[in-house]
Amino acid sequence: MIKRLIPVLAVLPLLLIMVVPQAEAAGDQKTAPHQHWHFSGPFGTYDRDALQRGYLVYRQVCSACHSMKRVAFRNLSDMGYNEAQIKAIASEYNVADGPDEEGEMFDRPARPSDYFPSPFPNKNAAKAANGGAYPPDLSLITKARHHGADYIYALLTGYEEPPEDKKLLAGQYYNPYMAGHVIAMAPPLSDGMVAYSDESPMTTEQYAKDVSEFLAWAAEPEMERRKQLGIQVLLFLAAFAAIMYGIKKKIWSDVH
Repeated sequence: MIKRLIPVLAVLPLLLIMVVPQAEAAGDQKTAPHQHWHFSGPFGTYDRDALQRGYLVYRQVCSACHSMKRVAFRNLSDMGYNEAQIKAIASEYNVADGPDEEGEMFDRPARPSDYFPSPFPNKNAAKAANGGAYPPDLSLITKARHHGADYIYALLTGYEEPPEDKKLLAGQYYNPYMAGHVIAMAPPLSDGMVAYSDESPMTTEQYAKDVSEFLAWAAEPEMERRKQLGIQVLLFLAAFAAIMYGIKKKIWSDVH
């Protein structure tokens, strides 16, 4: 038995050398500071104006590289858009359909029942267009990243000049909120790049805040209904507990 373990024990130091530095590099990103979000807390709800502004930022900036393949256009009704507005938004996109009577695929304007199309036909095309880095799908990004919307906001606003001892390759940027502090995505936001129709400030911070809330909604559009149901269940359980306590007192009132 001991002889069988000797080869395994001999390999362990090598495995530790390979794994530990990678774990340290992946875990050295700066912790995202907490932001105030309308949807935070047990009674929090989404801000419809912020969601619509966030969608605008995604549409004009993020959608050039990032897909949202798990969100359908009809889901935008939860953000306050009516049926006519959703049809108009969907018609701005083209989706692949078919085959037709001749067996050929074709493009057509999207319908409310369609899902947001990817900006690239496949993963390899996405990597080729982005210097070898694959832009992740944003449908569930706030669930896939620790600190969720806080992380997205911090990443979008956290680009800095690298320290003198940090050497970056061409196409790399320094961001302390990214694992390893190196990111292949150029700073995507800048002041005044997206025109808002309301009086909200057109700043990088506001853009990042709005698109972060929009991505939080995309990852959990049923959040408000879940919270409402949870509150109703708690109220029911509290009333039920009070009734059962009263029944218990009445049944055992003669027992000393």
